[in-house]
Amino acid sequence: MPTLRMMPKIVTMTDAAAARVRALMAANPKALGLRVGVKKGGCAGMEYTMAVAETKGPHDEVVEQDGAVVLIEPAAIMYLIGTEMDYKTDKLASQFVFNNPNQTSACGCGESVTLAPAAEVNARES
Repeated sequence: MPTLRMMPKIVTMTDAAAARVRALMAANPKALGLRVGVKKGGCAGMEYTMAVAETKGPHDEVVEQDGAVVLIEPAAIMYLIGTEMDYKTDKLASQFVFNNPNQTSACGCGESVTLAPAAEVNARES
């Protein structure tokens, strides 16, 4: 008999991140949620992208938590599996922070990261 293998959530949110996403949604009545992706760029190779989403793409992964909605772009899914999204505020900045197990390094300024697809990270850990 085959066994079921549960897939981890692609992204989870801390209470602070969920509250910030809800606030962004409330500020834009047309917003469905916050779209998150990754793109090539920066000195470490990749950057996270975020924008208020007014439509859902046909292959977007939807993560809903405590009324906050995050839409994950299809090309980003393999890089974001297992990521915790947080929102931090300090004296100089307020920003989303990604605690990503697929991140292998980051640049000194914190604007870009090196990400490996989740399957590659899991293979290295085995």
